[in-house]
Amino acid sequence: MIWIYTIVSVLIISFISLVGVFSLSFDQKKLYKILIYLVSFSAGTLMGDAFLHLIPEAFENSQNTIEISFSILGGILIFFLIEKLIRWRHCHEEPCIDHPHPFSYVILTGDAVHNFIDGVIIAGSFLASIPLGIATTVAVIFHEIPQEIGDFASLVYAGFSRAKALFFNFLTALTAVLGAVLILLINLNPENLTAFLVPFAAGGFIYIAGTDLIPELHKHRSFKAGFWQTIAFVLGMGLMAGMLFLE
Repeated sequence: MIWIYTIVSVLIISFISLVGVFSLSFDQKKLYKILIYLVSFSAGTLMGDAFLHLIPEAFENSQNTIEISFSILGGILIFFLIEKLIRWRHCHEEPCIDHPHPFSYVILTGDAVHNFIDGVIIAGSFLASIPLGIATTVAVIFHEIPQEIGDFASLVYAGFSRAKALFFNFLTALTAVLGAVLILLINLNPENLTAFLVPFAAGGFIYIAGTDLIPELHKHRSFKAGFWQTIAFVLGMGLMAGMLFLE
């Protein structure tokens, strides 16, 4: 049963990479306005999942608070290092004249690594409990939607055709399946495995929300934008709070 839930979940995550095709019908300005609220909602779901599901689950299954704390810090550190590696030689100027195509492959590399870790996180969460796995999958889904739209747009901007951008975006998304299957196959001791993975996932989610998503929200300083971003952020956390009733 855990295999079925996990594989279905990571396949759903993988197919989200094709969401970019729907953005083609949107005006760029309208898409940007919608995207920032998805980013806010995504930050809320990630924070909510970390603090309402993953961390409580970790402390419920283990009394070793030091190990849990180190696992959370490990998740933050690993995601920090991954982002540092991906941003190495990243061109922040627009347009990126010197190396537009290498930039597109950096995006794909980062997306592949990120989705692999998503698969690991989802599999680890399902090994802990099915409701926890569902909650984590929901959080990942709402994080992936704005990210995949942004990745698709960046690849097209870097010179990829729309079909090629969709294909490679989907190809890198399938690494989530690889990560999930790997974790399920090596599951010799579920308790020991999830004792590390669950707080590690929490640290990763806190890092993504705190360093990648929330700073983007602060770039929009109008009262109206801030108000609706706050609503979207609270709704994201509220969704995770509602998932507690499934446990």
